[in-house]
Amino acid sequence: MMTERGINVVHTTILRWVQKYVPEFEKKWDPYSRPVGSSWRVDETYIKIRGAWKYLYRAVEKEGLTVDFLLSEHRDIDAAKRFFTQAIEKHEAPAKITLDGYEASHQAVGDLKRTCILPDNTLVRTSKYLNNIIEQDHRRIKQRIRPMLGFKVINKAAITISGIELAQKIKKGQYNLSVLNQGEQIPVHQMWEAVLAA
Repeated sequence: MMTERGINVVHTTILRWVQKYVPEFEKKWDPYSRPVGSSWRVDETYIKIRGAWKYLYRAVEKEGLTVDFLLSEHRDIDAAKRFFTQAIEKHEAPAKITLDGYEASHQAVGDLKRTCILPDNTLVRTSKYLNNIIEQDHRRIKQRIRPMLGFKVINKAAITISGIELAQKIKKGQYNLSVLNQGEQIPVHQMWEAVLAA
């Protein structure tokens, strides 16, 4: 896009813009977030950072809306608890959680029930079929990450993934902009202008 306009920008400049502006963009969009459903599908996928695999915890609700994500050095009980605690702080605790068979995630949910972060009556189940939706959703993120030159630092990777997740949430219609656009359908670039100007 920029080359077409006669502007030559090195990829490191784009990376610096992402690191600086994504957190600000998230703050601007957050007030317009729609609530997510109470049936969550949770899974982890792998992201390579400086040649080593790290773990991207993600959750979507049953309609496919993004709940939250957490990039972690480890795939263990503590990481799963951090992910669930963070997601619950942003949204209400879910009524149902669908997990894969990984034992640490189930133990984390049990610990969170014991400490009342999750209600005791939260239904926890394991279903490969029900978790297909999160497996498919991982692909959206992987498709964006694959052509990149690779991540070197975990916190910078997390910010970049935040930007990708934000763009996906906008595409999924997870923000209610009716206050800004008086209910009219407007192009994406006008949505951005309205949100950033608000």
